Formats: sequence, structure tokens, C-alpha cells
Amino acid sequence: MSRAIALADRGGGFVHPNPLVGAVLVKDGCVIGEGWHERYGEAHAEVNAFRSCVENTRGATLYVTLEPCCHQGKTPPCTGEIIARGVARVVVALADPNPLVAGQGIACLRAAGIVVEVGARAAAAREQNRVFLKYITTRRPWVTLKTAMTLDGKIATRTGDSRWITGPAARVLVHEERSRHMAVVTGIGTVLADDPMLDVRLPGREARQPVRVVVDSCARLPLDSRLARSAGEQPVLLMHVPGAPAERLEALRAAGVSCHACLGNEGRVEIVDLCRRLGEMGMDSLLLEAGGELNHAFLAARQVDEVMAFVAPLIVGGAGAKTPVGGAGVARLSEALSCTGVKVRRVGADILVRGKIK
Repeated sequence: MSRAIALADRGGGFVHPNPLVGAVLVKDGCVIGEGWHERYGEAHAEVNAFRSCVENTRGATLYVTLEPCCHQGKTPPCTGEIIARGVARVVVALADPNPLVAGQGIACLRAAGIVVEVGARAAAAREQNRVFLKYITTRRPWVTLKTAMTLDGKIATRTGDSRWITGPAARVLVHEERSRHMAVVTGIGTVLADDPMLDVRLPGREARQPVRVVVDSCARLPLDSRLARSAGEQPVLLMHVPGAPAERLEALRAAGVSCHACLGNEGRVEIVDLCRRLGEMGMDSLLLEAGGELNHAFLAARQVDEVMAFVAPLIVGGAGAKTPVGGAGVARLSEALSCTGVKVRRVGADILVRGKIK
């Protein structure tokens, strides 16, 4: 199952909004085939494992990280293939909460006389598919807040200079994260200050470009910004309030920007409604790369699932220098949001702290 989980991870960034799934076939103590779900709309992990087989699968054991599907989707049901191949035993890490499956795949296999065991390495499989598990049960995207700060907690100097706080290794990792999320979200303040592209610039990953989402209540996105100028090649969504200037929206749409009205809250985009709408568009995961005000808005709305914070060995000082989270802040430490499952690793000269909002 550990091997199946490792294989499943290879589909990261390519199978959204489907789950990451890996499969390993074992017979007489030897691996005879393995595969993973490689791309959305293409063969599932079980089918790819069968295709790679070096011998007959009758009597074999199939290890798979998620319950095999039993319904006709973009591909035929995997349960039929498993039964037809004469597999004797199936070991499943997680039952699939998708209402189209939800235990029916396991029941189908058992009805065909196949021994099915559930729960091997379940915690690891659940962690790997945390995005899918949230999205399939709530239709809301998994939100990762990414930030980079100095040792004294600044995301820029007092003049706004922020390139670069982190080193090359950290920036490569951020591009990898972009490729694994369906959308990158930023605010108009960040766009006006930095004119970012928010794309993936990694060899071999260029084909997996995220949708760029700008939270821009009054439709201020400049037509000569890099986002607007590249909207024809890579999607840009502008999320605004209903009262945004019509002439601005018309000009942005003419440039290829897709504009969407969200509910407003004191003239600003309401974050819960924003996430709901992006979920309805099929986006299962958002990487939030924004400034302190939008980060605060997402946190205050309880829409952040995970935090990814880089800390660079720099000290810049400045009482007015910006920090990762704005807003009024809590009055007492007991009111602070906390993270669980925290992991710390070194990335080049920087430190990455990663954890889930409790």
C-alpha cells in the first residue's frame, strides 16, 4: 500500500478534480503490475496496473488507495475489470465518499466472491487525498494560504520591496504547489504592487497551468497588467461586487478576462460566497498568494484549510512594514488561530512551516 500511495502522488496536478489513486498487483509474493491515475478523463489506476501486468492476474491481490469505482463515468467502472481479471483479493486504503460510489464498489466486489479488506494505511491515504475528500463532500475548494516572511515577520520592506524574500529553492517549490492546485488566488492590491503572472514555470510542468483568480471588488485590474495581457492564453477570473463599474468590466472582458459578481460585504467581495462560486466552477483547490488584507479576510471567514509559511533568514524591521495577516488582530492569545499536524523542513536557506488550521 505504501508503494500504491507513492504512485498515486504522481498524478498530482493532472487529475483534478478526481482523486489521487495508485494501484499495485501482487501474486505469489511478487509485484506483477502497478499504475496510477495519470490524467483527468483517462484510465484509472486499476486499469493502468492491469495494462502493465507481466503475467496472468487470476488469484492476485490488488492494493489500491481508494475504493474502486462501480459506475460509468468518463471511463468504464473498475469493478468490472477487477472481476473479469480474476483478482482474488482487494486491499483498499479508503472507502470513497463520492455518492456515486460510497461503498457500492466494495459491495460489488464482495458479491462477486472477492475478499475485500479496507483500512490499510488509511491515515496516509486520507492525508494524500485531503483536497478530494473535502471537495467531494462539500463542493468547496481546499484553500492553502502560502506566504513568505522574514525572521521578523515582514512580507516586504517599508517601501514595499519584496523581491525576493525567499531563495531559489523555495520559489521552485511554490511553482510546484501552483501546478498542484487548480487555481491561484490573489488580491488587486498585490497585482497593483507586484504585477505578477501567477503561472508555473517549471520544466515538464508547464502544461499544468492554474486558473488565475483576482479578488477585485471594483474591477481595477489594469488592462496592461501581465495578468490581463495573458488572459487569452491562460484563464484569468476577476471576482467583483455587483456594483463594479460596467465600463471597466466590459473592457476587461474584451481583453479576455472572465468577470464574475460575488456577494458584497461593505463594498468588498464576500469570501464565503467567493469560495462557493469557485467550487461550483469545478475548482477543488486554491493556492492563496495574497497580501495581509485578503489573507485576513480568508482567515476571518474560516475558509483557510492549510498554511504554508516560508521563513527567510532576513531581518528588515520597520513598524510600518507589512505582515502576512492584516486586520485588527485578536486581543488575546487564547483567541489566536492555531495549526495542527505541523511539519517543518528546510528549503535551501529558508524554513517551511506547514500545518492545517485547527
